[in-house]
Amino acid sequence: MEHLDANVDLRRDEGHQQSRTRQSESMAPPAAEDAPIQSQGSHRAVRQPRHLILLQPTMTTSGLEVSVHECPRTMMRELVHVFPNTLKKDCNVLAVVTNQRASVDLAQFGEEADKEKDRLLENFVKWAHEVAEALTAAGHWADFIDPCSGLPMLALNSNKVYSEVDGVEVLLRYNCLSAGMCKILIHPEWGAAVYPASLFTTAPSDLVLDIVSKGFVQH
Repeated sequence: MEHLDANVDLRRDEGHQQSRTRQSESMAPPAAEDAPIQSQGSHRAVRQPRHLILLQPTMTTSGLEVSVHECPRTMMRELVHVFPNTLKKDCNVLAVVTNQRASVDLAQFGEEADKEKDRLLENFVKWAHEVAEALTAAGHWADFIDPCSGLPMLALNSNKVYSEVDGVEVLLRYNCLSAGMCKILIHPEWGAAVYPASLFTTAPSDLVLDIVSKGFVQH
């Protein structure tokens, strides 16, 4: 984990600044692909995704809400640039999307929000490292995004930024708001108090589901 921690520390301060000023490159699908609006939770209605969701959002004991998706072609056009040395447009890639509930509204700027982002980032990196390690040990490629910089955590030669907000908008159809030059994700239950982060892999779905399900909250 030492090299991962170093990467996080290097990118964290720069990433927090970039997230305040950078206009995200949208991966949102064309309006024609939108399905009917469905109401969920206490916040805005959520559009029904058109791609295959292999695992609906499920809470883990680590406090991450996890879902697993087949990456649609719209997203693959972006991912081949995010992971240029690994992925091709015809690859079968799964996205493991995580959302964490924040203790403060992350649409706000300030020391309190920055500290909460750091805490949630460290929690995600610990979880994602364990999942990626299990997948690569089984002989499959896996990498995850540093939400601060938008860059892959393991493929350090990449300079293409991945927008977590755009990704969740595509895969889960959660709504977003514009705040200056930034897009703010709106979780259907938590509102803007949400921290999204993603992992990608070429591993088969049954293996991915088996690995991520080990940390699910038991009811």
